[in-house]
Amino acid sequence: MTNSTATATRSPIMEALQRLLRSNDIVMALSLVLLVGMLLIPLPAFLVDVAVALSIAVSIGIVLMTMFIHQPLEFSVFPTVLLLVTLFRLGINVSVSRLILLSGEAGDIINTFGNLIVGGNYVVGVVIFLILMIIQFVVINSGAGRVAEVAARFTLDAMPGKQLAIDADLNAGLIDETQARQRRKAIETEADFYGAMDGASKFVRGDAIAAIIIMVVNIGGGFVIGVLQRGMDLMTALQTYVLLTIGAGLAIQVPSLLVSAAAGLIVTRSTSESSLGNEVSAQLSNFNVLAVAALVVGLMTFVPGLPTVPFALVAAGLGIAAFFVNRAQNKVTIQELKAAEAPALPTEPETPEQMLEMVVVDPIELEIGYSLIPVIDEDSQDNLLRRITGIRRQLMQEMGLILPVVRIRDNLRLAPQAYRIKIRGQEVASSEIMLDRLLAIPGADVDEPIPGTETTEPAFGLPALWIGEPDQGQAELKGYTVVTPLSVLCTHLTEVVRNHAADLLSRQLVQEMLNQLRQKAPASVEGVVPEMLNIGDVQGVLRNLLRERIPIRDLSGILEVLANNAPMTRDPHILAEAVRQSMANTISAQYRDETNTLHVFTLAPQLEASLRASLVSSEGRPAFQIDAALAQRVLIKTGEQMESLAQQGFFPILICPRELRLAFRRLVEQSLPNLIVMAFSEVGQGTRVKAHGMVTTE
Repeated sequence: MTNSTATATRSPIMEALQRLLRSNDIVMALSLVLLVGMLLIPLPAFLVDVAVALSIAVSIGIVLMTMFIHQPLEFSVFPTVLLLVTLFRLGINVSVSRLILLSGEAGDIINTFGNLIVGGNYVVGVVIFLILMIIQFVVINSGAGRVAEVAARFTLDAMPGKQLAIDADLNAGLIDETQARQRRKAIETEADFYGAMDGASKFVRGDAIAAIIIMVVNIGGGFVIGVLQRGMDLMTALQTYVLLTIGAGLAIQVPSLLVSAAAGLIVTRSTSESSLGNEVSAQLSNFNVLAVAALVVGLMTFVPGLPTVPFALVAAGLGIAAFFVNRAQNKVTIQELKAAEAPALPTEPETPEQMLEMVVVDPIELEIGYSLIPVIDEDSQDNLLRRITGIRRQLMQEMGLILPVVRIRDNLRLAPQAYRIKIRGQEVASSEIMLDRLLAIPGADVDEPIPGTETTEPAFGLPALWIGEPDQGQAELKGYTVVTPLSVLCTHLTEVVRNHAADLLSRQLVQEMLNQLRQKAPASVEGVVPEMLNIGDVQGVLRNLLRERIPIRDLSGILEVLANNAPMTRDPHILAEAVRQSMANTISAQYRDETNTLHVFTLAPQLEASLRASLVSSEGRPAFQIDAALAQRVLIKTGEQMESLAQQGFFPILICPRELRLAFRRLVEQSLPNLIVMAFSEVGQGTRVKAHGMVTTE
């Protein structure tokens, strides 16, 4: 019983220890504690040998890592590793100094460095140590620090341009939102890395200075201890402690030199598709350079007084390298010719996975003819990609709609100057523009014609002219509005998006909007979605609002209205009507003029009474049960009133009782999609209404 109890007691403890050891964070914390402990706790000579060997191995590993990575960010923890390795070397320095001063010995590795490498001559050891320090401190560390500083500055300066490039690729459909977030994260990581490298180079410099100071202190302290405390003569003390100190300095500073070289390698690396060795070999493998160098070095063997064998060996090595490089280049050329002669592989989808990729349809596409390709030139200050970014901001501010990625493609089947816009794979608009001309749109009071090619402005169907740039000033003086072809295309695209905003509002986008609102105002979402309404219901309400160009920016207020009305009905049309009543000021502000006046036309009292009497419920929504002849007369008279208001420069607005609004909108939406149907209750406070006519069937 006792043994089994003890086993049961130890088992959870052992499991906990194993879990701790498997945690990388715990291991790092324990390692840092051990590094600090090396500064305080004396270590025996054997452990010092192990620490020195580990320092050399880690330094070699760091150098190899910097050579085999393809880009600096693959080793983004290098500044932190550099700090830890520097702290490790300082701990070894302190432990070695303690051993030298206390016992006059510092382990086998340091003795070997002190006797074998410098031949037991402490003068030679001091010279070699100082040379290594000069190489590290003056050459490698100084250059690496300067490169890191410049790289950090240029990286920060280039961040705005890189962000704009990501936005442009996103607008062009070259990347999706996930890829854009990853690229932005990579830019932030790159800036942080080079900023950290600029500061990390100071660790190496401080390490070199500390090594020199420790060497001087060890020599002086050891000399005093050997002469005064151990009774050594001057030369014996000098020989013993100087050799040990120099051996320790070399054993510790050789890894430091390797780490300094690694810092220089990583800050001078550029992003590539291969490792450093392959990249250097590929760029230096030039047959002409190697052949000429072999010839020049070979001729130097005939210069009197110069040794023949060294130059002959170097010339032979360069010649052999030139031979192999030439053979490799010929092999690559033959492979390229074979690849060019081989038949092209089919690009049509063959596997089910490839076919599944074609099932997903882009929300919005813009196809352009080959003559319009210059409008997406990234080098141009004003191009289509930047304009789409502006359109996205404009639509967000006006309607609260986040424009999805606009996929831009060139289509050789289109006319060279033509373009077409697709929504969910279906063409909804098309037109042509002339990049070498300007579009002149005449004003209402323009009588004088100007020379140009007659056309129709695509966004609003206005008559216009394509004119040359020299005629721009004359056209503007005569009252024409002159716009660039790019502006024509962007205006048309914006208007198409406004008209089809409801089709672009996907369920995924609604979910993301709700998630964002849940973080800022959780009470607006909790208890409403999905308890009262599901995502589809909310999407239906928002689509109905967008279909009549009602902004949905105030999603929190919309959800509050839905929460109050959802217990009575879940019909998106009825719920959208309830939301409209709460947005009276917003709706009125869209259409009133500078004097806060809405210019409208109304229904004749007889027609209003007739429509009210014929009001029925169809599929849960209000509709009119009237004959086709009456419906046709209503449409004709409504169209006449719309044209009359448009000629006066006002929005075509019909105002009617609230109970008739939705039914009348359903009656006219197919024939008169541009008609704005408002209810009397949707007129905001402080807004005056001026009627310019009425719809009558007489």
